[in-house]
Amino acid sequence: MNPLRWSYRVSFLAGFLVCAGLIGFALYAQYVMMMDPCPLCILQRVAFIALGLVFLVGGLHAPRNWGRWVYVGLLVLVALVGVGIASRHLWIQSLPPDQVPSCGAPLGYMLETRASNGGLIGVLAKVLTGSGECARVQSILGLPMPLWSLIWFVLLGLWSLRAGWRRSTGTRT
Repeated sequence: MNPLRWSYRVSFLAGFLVCAGLIGFALYAQYVMMMDPCPLCILQRVAFIALGLVFLVGGLHAPRNWGRWVYVGLLVLVALVGVGIASRHLWIQSLPPDQVPSCGAPLGYMLETRASNGGLIGVLAKVLTGSGECARVQSILGLPMPLWSLIWFVLLGLWSLRAGWRRSTGTRT
């Protein structure tokens, strides 16, 4: 089966499987390879989970015409958020050691005390500023983890656009 000829439904379900595989690998890296995720890594995981859920719902629903573009728009938006988070993470990793932000409180603690941290938006703002633990480079096949995330966010965003351009045929696909 040629991936360029896959239906909208199959393309979206394949996108879901890729996202599930990426989350599975992240858990493998955390628990087997002992690569502890920093707060920005966790946000990237949340973005992959969100992508996977939209891919799954879009694949199961498989709407026609403009309905497809609603799902594609959501996917592109989430992918762009993921690109932003991964880019920020890469930028923090590129800083000289004397310019790296100091380590802050763990994400779990900040979420538990979010009322004193300015609510969920305040916690998110603190996480996006980065911390010392986000500057540690952990590589897979010679590339840092956030670069792999960036590559996958771009690929999944493009994949969703390709799936949206599939022409409707006489059957519901």
